[in-house]
Amino acid sequence: MLVPLFRTLSKLPLPVLHVMGAALGWFVYLASPSYRKLMRTNLRTAGFGQHLSAAIAESGKSIIELAFVWCAPPDKVARLATDENWDYVQSVLDAGRGIVFLTPHLGCFEITAQQIALRTKLTVMYRPPKQAALKPLIEGARARHNLHLAPANLSGVRILAKCLKRGEPIGVLPDQVPQEGEGVWAPFFGRPAYSMTLPAKLAQMGNAEIILVYAERRPGGKGFIVRFVPFEQSLDGTAAEQATTINRAMEQLIARCPAQYFWSYNRYKQPGGVAAPDAQVGA
Repeated sequence: MLVPLFRTLSKLPLPVLHVMGAALGWFVYLASPSYRKLMRTNLRTAGFGQHLSAAIAESGKSIIELAFVWCAPPDKVARLATDENWDYVQSVLDAGRGIVFLTPHLGCFEITAQQIALRTKLTVMYRPPKQAALKPLIEGARARHNLHLAPANLSGVRILAKCLKRGEPIGVLPDQVPQEGEGVWAPFFGRPAYSMTLPAKLAQMGNAEIILVYAERRPGGKGFIVRFVPFEQSLDGTAAEQATTINRAMEQLIARCPAQYFWSYNRYKQPGGVAAPDAQVGA
């Protein structure tokens, strides 16, 4: 049911989809007390409570626009995306170094990998969706020309490491809550969040450059600006200190367009089997 629906929606102009998405965002917000509480709490915690109304609309857009990004012809999608600072990325590629692209749930994060794959081979870590009906749709959309998938397990980590050693770029979502044993507690907007250790490990393992990337939604459904941002911090210290550094970089990125972050995601949940955070984490 979802696949035919998304394919039908993909034929509509992006401005129309974004109007529909804004309406969907408000519908879900008003209909679900738990969703409403989570979004408001996360925004207040981060200090962006004043962006609540915009964030509600943007959250709906982030869902509906997936029909366009996943199902519309790739050339049509690419025409609505503009790259900013690609010259910097190209200079790293020309130097033969691997790249770890870190993409938070900010703006249209699904389009970033597609844009990169237009210019170079890219392998991204992939975790299958909980809804089985979405699996063929997502995998078909993500595994396009130059875009390859690595499973979110040990074999996938090995694939990513080999890519970096060959000087090829990889992509990781750094603000997903990892599973037990795959993360550490580190502050995220002042609260302890179970955070991935993998990005730092991969970057150090492959002597790779970290580059932050997000796709900001332009107003009026006019498309997206895919922004490539240098990661200027040093990843020294313990795994917790490294995760804290990456979380801080994500905070700075989110502050650029806070309404477009996916605030309804339960970023602070405690995975099963993981001990509660130390009281000092996030202090």
